[in-house]
Amino acid sequence: MTIVLTAFFVPFCLLILVQYGETLSPPEIGRRDAISKAAAAASIAISLKPSNAVSPDDLPTTIIGSANSGFDKETPIIHTIRSIENPPPILSLPIKSPSMPTPSTLDIPRVGYSFYKTAADKAERCAALALRSGVTHLDIATQYESNAEIGKTIRTYLRYGPTKLALDEKPELLKLMDASYKYNTSTMQSKSKKRGSARRREELFLSHKLSNEEQSTDPDKIRRAVLETMDTLGVDYLDMVSIHSPLTNFETRLATYRALVDLQQGNDQTKSSPIIRSIGVCNYGLGPLKEIAAAGLPLPVVNQLELSPFNPHKDVVQWCDRNGVAVSCAAWSKLSGASGPGDQWNILNEIANKKGVTKAQALVRWSLQKGYICVPRSGCTYTIERVAIAENSYGGAVVIKDGKVATISNADREESVILTPEEMAIIDRFDVNYKAGKLGRRDGWNDADVTGADWDPTDVI
Repeated sequence: MTIVLTAFFVPFCLLILVQYGETLSPPEIGRRDAISKAAAAASIAISLKPSNAVSPDDLPTTIIGSANSGFDKETPIIHTIRSIENPPPILSLPIKSPSMPTPSTLDIPRVGYSFYKTAADKAERCAALALRSGVTHLDIATQYESNAEIGKTIRTYLRYGPTKLALDEKPELLKLMDASYKYNTSTMQSKSKKRGSARRREELFLSHKLSNEEQSTDPDKIRRAVLETMDTLGVDYLDMVSIHSPLTNFETRLATYRALVDLQQGNDQTKSSPIIRSIGVCNYGLGPLKEIAAAGLPLPVVNQLELSPFNPHKDVVQWCDRNGVAVSCAAWSKLSGASGPGDQWNILNEIANKKGVTKAQALVRWSLQKGYICVPRSGCTYTIERVAIAENSYGGAVVIKDGKVATISNADREESVILTPEEMAIIDRFDVNYKAGKLGRRDGWNDADVTGADWDPTDVI
């Protein structure tokens, strides 16, 4: 098996898929798109020249989130292209924390579901569709204002399992979700020795983001915010808590991060058991990342960014690679629509059509084969949106083709959706420096923070 190390090619931010209410319409989802231009098709002949091929056994290991992760130091690269295999559904990261059993590992499902821009009155249904489809990684946030509704679905899921969810959906959709769930669980290789609700909670990964308003120099305020989220969701710990945005100030950012470290390690003044298992950051560029390292604090486990083939943030990802920080592709990037990078989008459409998948599914595969975490999203107002939730799950990206459950064997399904080295190379060349200001999206900041088309939250110093 060949693994190509990549320090300079990056995630594509996920899919985004279905975001009606902006400029995205059903045809933009990529379902039955027309074959693109001959020029786009011709570009698929570009070849990839692999380099730095190594065996998995040759990859060095590192402690993720350790204060010993030297900043700007050559350390193991944790993002890898696996262009000839079906990557595992779980990314296992070693961490140092009293809250974790020995050996200390954090298992993060590679494909999650994000509630960015999901209306509160739709969140309960979206959560049910995601969990029924085998998505056990939920990307939630105070700023999304939907935790109460998500908590209702989580309580049902933990008590009864997925078969009690989405019962009002049409049989055709239930078939897609259940096929996706079955494939996902068959490849999961769970480490849990528990049963029932305890096992389901152990396999559920809840990743929560603190808003800018919740950031504080008062550690008690941070603790109260975390406890309030736990109570709203109906759980007794959170798998990851992230700072949603660096757009506060140096003192507040660092104090908030330090308070989260204390909560994770059980070092806060209450001396209670840890209530968070890991710490992440979102939209962090080099400046705020280096603040954490310079302060001698453990580095975050994950940095979630607006990362796409159109703006790969190579400098940030290179730093994360060198310092053992996993990268997650946020759900808020706009990858289609009238203002999108049309030529590149047409080429991606051609690649997706060849495989009988949507553009979104092709991007999920691209992310998986790069070794990244990704959190696609979709609404649930229309049937095509609800189907997209199943399609874009880890299992759905393999077993659902052309909107139906594929009839061929699992091995043949996997082989048919894997992106070739040539296709991976083409997508890697999509970079047009597509900035957040051009996207017109807000995730972790307010309109007043945006200063123009070339504005990017990762540029904050």
